[in-house]
Amino acid sequence: MALERIFAVYKEEGMSSHDVVDVVRRLTGEKRVGHAGTLDPWAKGVLVIGVGRAATKTLSAAAGAEKEYLTRIRLGWRSTTDDREGKKEQVFPPIEAGETPDTALPPTAQQVRRALVHFQGVIDQRPPAFSALKIGGRAAYKLARADRTVELPARKVEVKEIELLGYTWPCVEVRLVTGPGFYVRSLARDLGERLGTGGYMEALERTRVGTYTKEHAVRLADLPARLAELAPPRE
Repeated sequence: MALERIFAVYKEEGMSSHDVVDVVRRLTGEKRVGHAGTLDPWAKGVLVIGVGRAATKTLSAAAGAEKEYLTRIRLGWRSTTDDREGKKEQVFPPIEAGETPDTALPPTAQQVRRALVHFQGVIDQRPPAFSALKIGGRAAYKLARADRTVELPARKVEVKEIELLGYTWPCVEVRLVTGPGFYVRSLARDLGERLGTGGYMEALERTRVGTYTKEHAVRLADLPARLAELAPPRE
């Protein structure tokens, strides 16, 4: 089937972004298939797919577009990967210096809301050690898996909107709109550090990439019947 398209797929949990690309290749018979912006296997949401030579060459525009996320952050713990997949260490309530769980109180909703405001705008963010960024030509996550110390430099990223949707200790529900290069896992880690509790990303849904929204995205089960009609959403 000849197809030159860019469209959004809604990736379910349990599939890698590459798995989705493989499904599209099989359905279209086109080898030139790519995606803009990886979603981890346990994350879900909008994944922009390009099919055909011309489409895949323009995916960088989608990769650089703003993105909207819904995330759940679990406080009280740190994770080696800054998400639920890593090795975890409980750090709150503290049990050092005579403190006990009876005397250590979790942050209030007002404290969480104030901490989130700190991440609004252009900020310096340190990417997670378990990321695909390169250090000396090697992916950082490969070095981290080999128990090598990984220190990635902070870089400028932008949070255009950040909103506290709900908070019941130890879980924080957040909606945010970001520019390119932003790591939600790093936000979870840094929010936990700012609150003094530790934190990691427990759940993630990407609801928008540029003009491609969750409502525009096609489920993989519906893809065979939808391929002929798929086209980019209008601006």
